[in-house]
Amino acid sequence: MPPTATRRKVDADIDRYARNLRDELDGSALYAALAAAETDPVRKDLFMQLSRAEAEHAETWRAKLEAVGVDPERFVPSLRTRVLARLAKRFGPRFVLPAVASTEFADRDKYANQADAAHLSAEERGHAAVIRAAAQGGGLAGADIARAEPWHRRGSGNELRAAVLGANDGLVSNLSLVMGVAGAGAEPKTILLTGLAGLVAGALSMALGEWLSVTNSRELARTQLERERREIEETPDAERKELALILQAKGLAREDAQRAAAEIMRDKDKALDTLAREELGIDPGELGGNPWSAAAFSFALFALGATFPVLPFFFVAGAAGVVASLGASIAASAAIGVATSLFSGRGPVYSAVRQVLIGAAAAGVTYATGAAIGVSLS
Repeated sequence: MPPTATRRKVDADIDRYARNLRDELDGSALYAALAAAETDPVRKDLFMQLSRAEAEHAETWRAKLEAVGVDPERFVPSLRTRVLARLAKRFGPRFVLPAVASTEFADRDKYANQADAAHLSAEERGHAAVIRAAAQGGGLAGADIARAEPWHRRGSGNELRAAVLGANDGLVSNLSLVMGVAGAGAEPKTILLTGLAGLVAGALSMALGEWLSVTNSRELARTQLERERREIEETPDAERKELALILQAKGLAREDAQRAAAEIMRDKDKALDTLAREELGIDPGELGGNPWSAAAFSFALFALGATFPVLPFFFVAGAAGVVASLGASIAASAAIGVATSLFSGRGPVYSAVRQVLIGAAAAGVTYATGAAIGVSLS
């Protein structure tokens, strides 16, 4: 390698070492601040363990800098760390844990492409899982209190949300398409054919997109499970410590968490199942669902919504058909608005009116656009 290229590589490595050192020291300082602000002894001990782990990671990068003759800069916590530490001191660690968990999750693979940090990569993923568990577990705070309220318990499941939004996509997109063609002065048969083509094309597109999404998720889940399986085989002690921290984050005392983790790790299949759920958020039995049923579900919902704008044209034509299509679509939009109120927390009347106005605005814009294009072509 030419001397210039070698110098550039060394400089890049030094920058990387220094950046990693700052990140780890920031993490250690933040967890120490969370521990200082925590009143629960179990969680305080958990945060102190994480702080020490981040400090040990920092020493890895400090040693690398010193090995190439670089004296690390004096550490000053970042603005983000100082702000989160102050908020934790003022409002308690639970107030900032969601933000900390989000950052840890985003950075969980930051060492994946750094060959000299392979031993740290699994630990970083473990820290992300621990903090996610700490943010979700233990006590009635924030979202836990909200879940206890009756107005929050009214079905907010993902299935309901997906069903309503899927039908809404079909309704609004096909209504816009039909109104655009009608505005251009197309013949009734052309409007009907266009609406049917839009229904089928849109439903197929949605189904294919859903199939690809679920398939990709399953493939990623399998890859993550295989990597977790290798880590259990190759570094069982690290995985046991990681599992103990996760259990401690969920409220177990340190000694109890360590005993439970040791018991779980005796059975590798059980350990994989537990770590997959707790660290990766993966159910090994599901792997994100069935792509074919998801695609069929998406196709059916889109097609259901797209049916309302086109159905009247089977029975009436001309201006009457346009009015009937608008009427059917407005009624369906109102029903969808009421359904969205089940998971949005808004009142049913407000949600219905908002949904109708959105659909009407989309139809009006495309009708006007079609009319302008029709006049221009004429």
